[in-house]
Amino acid sequence: MSLSIVNSRALLGLEARPVCVEVHLANGLPSFTLVGLAETEVKEARERVRSAIQNTGLEFPGNKRITVNLAPADLPKDSGRFDLAIALGILAASGQIDAKKMQGYEFAGELSLGGDLRPVRGALAMSLAIRQAMSAQGSPDIPKLVLPENSAQEAGLVPGAEIFAAQHLLDVVRQFLPGDAAVDVMDGWRRVQPSERTTQTAYADMADVKGQAAARRALEIAAAGGHSLLMMGAPGSGKSMLAQRFAGLLPDMTTQEALESAAVASLGGRFTLESWAVRPTCAPHHTASAVALVGGGSPPRPGEISLAHRGVLFLDELPEFPRAALEALREPLESGTITIARAAHRAEFPARFQLVAAMNPCPCGYLGSALRACRCSPDQVSRYQGKLSGPLLDRIDLHVEVGALAADELINTPPGETTASIRVRVAAARERAVARQGNTNQALSGKAIDEQCQLDDAAAKFLNTAAARLGWSGRSIHRCLKVARTIADLAGAANVQVTHVAEAVQYRRALKAH
Repeated sequence: MSLSIVNSRALLGLEARPVCVEVHLANGLPSFTLVGLAETEVKEARERVRSAIQNTGLEFPGNKRITVNLAPADLPKDSGRFDLAIALGILAASGQIDAKKMQGYEFAGELSLGGDLRPVRGALAMSLAIRQAMSAQGSPDIPKLVLPENSAQEAGLVPGAEIFAAQHLLDVVRQFLPGDAAVDVMDGWRRVQPSERTTQTAYADMADVKGQAAARRALEIAAAGGHSLLMMGAPGSGKSMLAQRFAGLLPDMTTQEALESAAVASLGGRFTLESWAVRPTCAPHHTASAVALVGGGSPPRPGEISLAHRGVLFLDELPEFPRAALEALREPLESGTITIARAAHRAEFPARFQLVAAMNPCPCGYLGSALRACRCSPDQVSRYQGKLSGPLLDRIDLHVEVGALAADELINTPPGETTASIRVRVAAARERAVARQGNTNQALSGKAIDEQCQLDDAAAKFLNTAAARLGWSGRSIHRCLKVARTIADLAGAANVQVTHVAEAVQYRRALKAH
């Protein structure tokens, strides 16, 4: 009888839980049993592993009773990520490779029937989780992670990670042969170097947008302070065009922000090396369900708000989204995280995104337009705007109208200010906020709002009058204060003045019929 243990990882949310792949070979009727709360795609590893071992010229112990246990048994396992670990466990238990040489290594990879290694989802999330777990434990020894070629390049973006890339099962087997034995095979094994990190930032330019001074100003304020934004205007007025260029106004990602964003994208199967350190813009269709937006499933998967982490979530045609989906955004807009709770599992995903939403003022879209008459009745307008609840609107910092340009204005208006020049002002304003309080103005809460958004007597009187007339809630007042603080930062002012508060009040309008 022989027993071997190979280490791997299972993903539950952004957590990479350790999994011991235990392989036991015994005499008896030939069989191949896989246990340990494995999903269907994991159980299918039996056929992939058998064919891969046989087709690479190695010996599959088909005359033995093979039992593979994925421990702990109560942790759900999905995908083909355990194929490589199972194959190595069988080879170690049968004495074809040295199990002691594999200590300190962890393995993940899906096998083809010919033994080629295929990429697995969540490699970067796995690498990042391993590093964080080792740091929390104070352990200097970070496990070496062996992955397929494409997955290894992704996981190698994590600083300090020890990642090895392999193209074929034999490439891995060759490293752990007993003694000095060697296999006559092309060497596809290599260590991934940190120098392979790539940064490529490409955003659409704001210079393409003509006119729309008010909307451009609102986007600049939103970018500088991390605020959410709602644009309302007629069809074709440029709302989508503005939203698609918003991410380019945001400052460059820090390494930690890039890792957080890439880890979630990797978990969702969307990460590419070209998107490294590029702020994501997620724009789900208005038919998206609440689960598609906030995440869910079993095991839990990230939704669009998490995939937009450290980037932009653009919701076009906002009133057309299902009511349940929109109301699910309330807590993440405040907390920056989303917790997916199910009967058996619970997972928490980051969701610190900037919401940029767009909508028409009425069903036909032309309410208040100077170019075309609206044909909607007051009841229709009221029902349409009523699809957005008060609590949700209360959580959106900036409301701005985007007017449609006439044909002669569109043709004769020169190009607008470039993204690069606006970005300089945004970066300077953010630096002031971070130097003063350690975070963006949108993140201020509680006592920090009183300390950082102090008003002089004239500004305080103006805000009190405006809040009383508009019937604002406490949340609305606090959000107006934070926007005013951002406007002051853009102006380079040390204190919040009346002019800053007056502009902020203009962006806290409630939807209403014209």
